[in-house]
Amino acid sequence: MTVGSLLVVPALEKNRGGGHLVRSAALVRSLRRAGREAFLFLPEGHNWELLGIAGLNGESWVRLEDPRKSPGPEKGWDFIILDKFRTSPEEAASWSALAPLVGIDEGGPYRRSFDFLIDILPNLYTCREDLPNITAPSMIPLPVKRRPSFYNTDSHLRVLISFGAEDAAGLSFPAAMALGKSSRKNKLEITLIAPGLRLNTAQAFKAFSNIVFIPKGIPELREHLAEYDLLVTHFGLCAFEAIHARLPVLLVSPGSYHEKLARNAGFFSAGTGSAAAGRIGQFLSDTNFLNALAGRCESIASRFGLDTAPGQTLGDLLAGFTSPRNHGGNSATSCPACGAPGSRKTPARFPGRTYRRCRRCGMIYMLRSSPPAIEYETDYFFDFYKKQYGKTYLEDFPNLIAAGKKRLAVIKHILGSRAGQGARLLDIGCAYGPFLSAARGEGFSPQGIDPAADAVHYVREELGIPAQVGFFPDPSLQESEGEESFEVITLWYVIEHFADLRPVLEEINRLLKTGGVLAFSTPSSSGISGKKSPGTFLENSPQDHWTVWRPGICRKLLARYGFKLKKIQVTGHHPERFPLGNRFRRGGFIWNLLLHLSCLFGLGDTFECYAVKVRLP
Repeated sequence: MTVGSLLVVPALEKNRGGGHLVRSAALVRSLRRAGREAFLFLPEGHNWELLGIAGLNGESWVRLEDPRKSPGPEKGWDFIILDKFRTSPEEAASWSALAPLVGIDEGGPYRRSFDFLIDILPNLYTCREDLPNITAPSMIPLPVKRRPSFYNTDSHLRVLISFGAEDAAGLSFPAAMALGKSSRKNKLEITLIAPGLRLNTAQAFKAFSNIVFIPKGIPELREHLAEYDLLVTHFGLCAFEAIHARLPVLLVSPGSYHEKLARNAGFFSAGTGSAAAGRIGQFLSDTNFLNALAGRCESIASRFGLDTAPGQTLGDLLAGFTSPRNHGGNSATSCPACGAPGSRKTPARFPGRTYRRCRRCGMIYMLRSSPPAIEYETDYFFDFYKKQYGKTYLEDFPNLIAAGKKRLAVIKHILGSRAGQGARLLDIGCAYGPFLSAARGEGFSPQGIDPAADAVHYVREELGIPAQVGFFPDPSLQESEGEESFEVITLWYVIEHFADLRPVLEEINRLLKTGGVLAFSTPSSSGISGKKSPGTFLENSPQDHWTVWRPGICRKLLARYGFKLKKIQVTGHHPERFPLGNRFRRGGFIWNLLLHLSCLFGLGDTFECYAVKVRLP
């Protein structure tokens, strides 16, 4: 497996604050500690003051030249990670030409089109297409130093005020002044970190002996949070770092969006804007307020998994991301069935998996952040098969032979007079050979190919049928078999296992005689399970099913590769999977009625497809 590099691109635009840069720099450091080659991209004209805050001066892994205009690393880019807050479609398109995109806390118009989405901070999205692959505030770099409790037993309070590197809404000054003038001012020790505050404005703090003004940011601020008793800030990374440090947090929002995010996550907010910041002194006048605030923050820690020691970090997660080209796919994430680029409709996302629907051919296909943990060896046909079907593959052999005979009847009908004795048949993914055995019984001259060595050994030695170990299209098969070698090529519940279908269908076309039959079976997304709950259907789809078919897309897609659709046979009818269907007795009137409806409207969860080769692709 060739592991390429990762590029992290932070938001540096004015009024975006310094949080994205600091987090991106920490992410690159974490990735490098995990052994990955990672770089931070800073374009020309970047904010040198922010670089100092992030501790980046002199780092060799900071790339200043634009990767879109310069040669990439030797092994290419595996992923481009954008921590941009709101990425424009134009910028996203320019990055996606290099590698698949990972968006972190992305809130822009391109959100639904990212290949993978990671929301570190809780968001407001509810639409399925907006949901991320992963949401986990506990993956941020969390402080090691923690207070013993959220609750403060000392009447003297050390208050930290920090609204980030820029504080574009101007909340720092009114918040500090409000606390400096509060009725408890004699019991407050106030530290204000405000790099964006003008020094002449800060002169006003000289009238308050209890305010310490720090005009520059503090590197690794999170490790100093435990030194305080209260944090005043806005919704963002620092608030969640403080929660892990058991530091009570009082928020003031720079705008309505941050206010909604704050309330959605359960924080107490004084309100929006500088007027709200100027009112925070009144809260500390209430002796019960801090206890109530501590209880609220304790609940937030429990809700988001911030009350325990840090587990997997964002760096740990992304260090495991490898290019789709390592899983048999293509690095550009174009449709693996028709090759159309820019297929950005996203039916569902799950940890490690994103499902796309191609706008040209309609195929639903899976993108993975790492290869599936499945090997097609003995366990696949015994333990794994038994978990799915209740019996091992060999125990199911008689049923599989019977199913094969039904399929061969269809194939022979399509072949007509060409289905004579000795017609050559290739079964791709032959497993232990039940279909090969049935084909031999029907007069065909069968042979198989399968990646499982034990299965191929069984076919050769026990069944006496030619078979070879390999992944189709196998180079040795390409060398040994010339063009138009077979009358029939079949793939029974195999075609969905190919990460890139294009070379598969092109090679099948090459091997198949004109007029020969291509036949396959596969799960259907337009069956009752897919229609009843598309999200659940995809969530339950096996992790090695790269494409999700439905009968309606077969004719147009197969025509692209030189095949003419002859027959679709919908199978896998399950009345019990209809809504409330499991309440009815198998074989009873309602159950039979649902079965009839399933057959009538083609609502089976699988189907068989039969086509003939009519031309070259």
